[in-house]
Amino acid sequence: MKVKTGYIYHIKDEFFDKINDKGLMINHENGRARPTYFTIKDKDILWFIPLSSKISKYQPIIDKKIKKYGDCRSIMIREIANKKSVILLQNAFPTLEKYIDHPHIINGKPLKVIDTLKDEITSNFNYLLSLKKQGINLFFFDIDKIKEMMLGELDK
Repeated sequence: MKVKTGYIYHIKDEFFDKINDKGLMINHENGRARPTYFTIKDKDILWFIPLSSKISKYQPIIDKKIKKYGDCRSIMIREIANKKSVILLQNAFPTLEKYIDHPHIINGKPLKVIDTLKDEITSNFNYLLSLKKQGINLFFFDIDKIKEMMLGELDK
């Protein structure tokens, strides 16, 4: 499978078993493979950014952050495949291609977000990474620890 930035994928349970972090979003809910993940390819590492349909849960959080900081780049609400989706950059984590279960398919084709949205998500993600390097960590997980684990698997 050729993994590309801007496509939506599902991840294998095996990844969650390996990482064993109860804070990661649940992979299956009501018998469905969820959530879906926007993917950013960074050499051998893939960054998975969870998507959610829970607009009413996240809109007040976004509003509060905008009121307090004037901006919110850690959570976005945008349209993907003609539906509003929450893009949870704060919940991003690194993984490897071997942990991808399958691409998200709509009308028989892998789902790719439009380029302008792909660029906006990638820009916001890179902004969050730059803040982290400055000591301001907005990520919910220890992404450095997970990345180290994933890179360790590549060395085997």
